[in-house]
This record gives sequence, C-alpha cells and structure tokens, in this order.
Amino acid sequence: MSDILIVDDERDIRELVSDILKDEGYTTRLAGNSDDAMAEVASAQPALMILDIWLKDSNMDGIDILKAVKIDYPEVPVVIISGHGNIEIAVAAIRQGAYDFIEKPFNIDQLLVVIKRAMETSRLRRENTELKRQDSTPTDLIGDSAAFRGMISQLDKVTRSNGRVMLTGPAGVGKDVAARYIHANSNRAAAQFVTVSCAGMDPDRVEEILFGRETAERGVEAGLLEQANGGVIYFDEVADMPLAAQSKILRVLVDQQFTRVGGAKKVRVDLRVISSTNRNLKQAIDAGDFREELYHRLNVVPIAVPSLEERREDIPELAAYFLGQLHEAQGLPLRTLSVDSAALMQTMVWPGNVRQLKNMIERVLILGDGQGPIECRELPGESDAPAEEGRVVLSGALATLPLREAREAFEREYLLTQINRFGGNISRTASFVGMERSALHRKLKSLGVVTSNKAGARVAHVSGEEEEEREAG
Repeated sequence: MSDILIVDDERDIRELVSDILKDEGYTTRLAGNSDDAMAEVASAQPALMILDIWLKDSNMDGIDILKAVKIDYPEVPVVIISGHGNIEIAVAAIRQGAYDFIEKPFNIDQLLVVIKRAMETSRLRRENTELKRQDSTPTDLIGDSAAFRGMISQLDKVTRSNGRVMLTGPAGVGKDVAARYIHANSNRAAAQFVTVSCAGMDPDRVEEILFGRETAERGVEAGLLEQANGGVIYFDEVADMPLAAQSKILRVLVDQQFTRVGGAKKVRVDLRVISSTNRNLKQAIDAGDFREELYHRLNVVPIAVPSLEERREDIPELAAYFLGQLHEAQGLPLRTLSVDSAALMQTMVWPGNVRQLKNMIERVLILGDGQGPIECRELPGESDAPAEEGRVVLSGALATLPLREAREAFEREYLLTQINRFGGNISRTASFVGMERSALHRKLKSLGVVTSNKAGARVAHVSGEEEEEREAG
C-alpha cells in the first residue's frame, strides 16, 4: 500500500509534490480543502497524509484535520507542511500526533527522506496489525462426539448474526477457541479480534485500558475497545471484571460510544461482543459481584462449551492433534498413541479439561522415550516399570477382599471405565468387552451401575430388593 493523500490549497504545490512522488513509485490523491480531504480519507484510508497547516476557504485548518484523522485513523502517519512555520506550530502539530513537520519552501530531498521514513512507519504498523490478526487465528476445533457436534452447530448459527454470545463452561474447555471460531467464520473475520482479560484488569486503570487516553506528550493512545472497532471484543472470564469496569462497559453497550481519558470528543465504535465465564453469573449477581443489567446485555445467546468428561470419545483425536501441533511449533518428537494408552487416557479424570490434556501431552513428549508410540507407562500416574507379563497388579484394598467381592468390585470398575471410555454408548461397550447388549444390561443392573449418554456411567445405590436379587444370582 503506497497511497499518499496530499492536502494543500495551492494547486501548483500539490501537483508538484504529486509528480515527484509518482516518479518515486507512489500513488497519490489530491485535495484542495478540508471537505475534500475528509471525504478522501473516509472513502479509503491512505497510507500517509501530507497536510498543509493553512487552507483557504475551508471549514477546518490543518490542525483540525489532523485531530479528526487521529481520532478515527490513529495509525495513519501525517506529515505537516506550512509556509508560515514556526516552532510553536511544529510543537502543536507533533503533540496532536503528526509524524513530522516541514517548512515551505521545502527541499525536495528532505521531503523524500521524511516521506520514506513515514511510509516505513506506516508499513510496520500494518504488518504489526496483520501479525496480531494472524496471532488470533483460531486453533482448530477438534472432535466428533455428540456433545462437540452440538456445540459446533450452535456456533455455526451465531456466526451468521451479530448477536452477543456468552460462552460458559469450566476452566480449560476452550471457550477462547470457540470465541475465535465465531470471529473467523463471521463477516468480521478480516477485522480485529481483541481479548480483554477481565481477571487481570487493574481497577485504577480501567478507563485507560478500555477507552484509551489523550495527552499532550503522547497524543492519542487507543484503548482496547477502539482497537477492536469493526471487529470483535472478547471479554475473557467476564465474572472477574471489576465492578467499576462493569458499569462503564454497560454504558458503551447501550450508547456504542465513549470518551478517551483526557479527551473531549465522543468516539463511536462498531463492535461484536463475545464473553465467557466459568462461574455461575446468577450467583454472582445475588452476591452483588456482577451487575444484572450487564448480564442480560451480554447473555443474548448462551452457548455451553462441553467439558472433556462429556466428550471422552474425542480424547484420542485431540491428543493426536496436539502431538502434531507440538511437533510443528516446538520441534518435539513426532509420536503417536498406542491403542492401550489412548484407551487409558479416555478413562482418566480431567479436571483441567482440554488444557490439561495438551499440557500432559507436552510433558510426555519432553520427558518420554522420544520415539515410537506413547505407552501407558509414560502417562502420569502409571508405573515406570512395566508389570510382569500375564499379571495384574492389585490395589491393597482389592487384595484384602474375598474373591466374590473382589470380582464384583473389579467388574464394576472395569465396566464403568469402558462405558465412560465410550461416552455411555452401550452398544460400543458391549462390542468391546465381548458381551451381548442384553447381557451387559443385566450385568450392569446386578452391579448397581446406571448409565447416561451424556455423563457415561456411575454407581447407583442398590435397593435391598436388588441386593437380594444379586445374592440369589
């Protein structure tokens, strides 16, 4: 992008500068007054502006135009030129955000040096913005379980709208990834995705963080809301947002505008709002920690992100994805999961959900054997020494039980493990353990195990009548 807007009330000067810049390979646009200048900026953001301080027959002078441009397009470098230059004007222009000041009559070589530096600044700013966008590219959503497919279906529906979305679920399930998925598949995908870490907000700097500030020394500094203009603002763990910030965000959601700290002019923004929480916000409202009106503003479309326990069938696929990702990103060994280790991982407890799974995979790759499939003994909690072939190591509690009780305890734990492994699917469990479906149902009933497609299986309290039935059997 090498588009330069030249604003000067003297036709000869703006055309002279334009010809010089065209010879250097730049493209130019010309404006002779403030109205034309603002219309050109609004039609297409230039890479650079060359702006005369004094403009005849205009509603705004150069400083006024500079202020207006820096409010709406703070990243555009502006080079001020003037035939009436003095140190006070130069200082005033720099304070308002001008890149540099050149006095007429100017030296062509000097002008080209300043413009080349300013264009390099413009290029670096664009690259920085692009890198931020690439950094926010969503991690792939991986899985094929019923719970996962249900969530994806809901996410796909909201991408087509501009409604506010509230993502709920325990820590580590991937709420941020779901938020980025919405952004990447929406009509705002080319715009910014800006994350507000609500838990890390300094209550004393809330307004500066969100709204930005204007100072004589540093000019305009855009806040997070302004940086997200046209794109998505994501409030991560919104329940942890300080109360002072909640009231200010509520006002922005209502008015779609705010004032920077130290500024006087209203800044309008066009934002899509996505928020997330791992807490019960209704309980937070009752406790006085969260504003009820803000809750209703944010919770237009609630979407629950399932825990790893609700989608155990996805664990092998997720693990394989992380194995490949960690190999590409960190150069860790490219390994696979053995059949047994994949099955074992499906039976493990995952309080940290997908984040915990990824961390465990990374740990195994760093500390493991470094080649071949990952075996059970390499997983946390498993003995580093393989058991003697043909033997099962009993726990102390199981080893002290009579044979019948030990057999029942083993069968119960074994079947619970397999049912949970297959997400509560009785047909798949029966096929794996080598039983008829009806026989497995009878066995589960006799062991006091109840099943659910969502939660897998658990031990139920067995009634006395059922206990007698079991004894008789």
